[in-house]
Amino acid sequence: MLISQAWAQGAGTPGGGMESMLLIVLMFVVLYFLMIRPQMKRAKEHKTMIEALQKGDEVITGGGMLGRISKINENYATLEIADNVEVQVQRAAVQLVLPKGTIKNIQ
Repeated sequence: MLISQAWAQGAGTPGGGMESMLLIVLMFVVLYFLMIRPQMKRAKEHKTMIEALQKGDEVITGGGMLGRISKINENYATLEIADNVEVQVQRAAVQLVLPKGTIKNIQ
């Protein structure tokens, strides 16, 4: 014959439901440690960095703009990106604080 016979599977073991529940819990634990926890840690570090911004810091924004903070308030920072050229960005847009002296001469 071209089609083989299909055999019914035997009844599952009585503890099968508990094993599948344990597998789901184990998968959530792995997901937490591989994805959720590192993301929360990065968010906390970014918040700390944003709170520590001060006038004179050299930063890179999320859009790739490089500048020196000339004014800063609670929600916004003003970046000097060239001589007599300033732009205002949200503090949360700052992605990276550069070491002092990275920007040699803003022109």
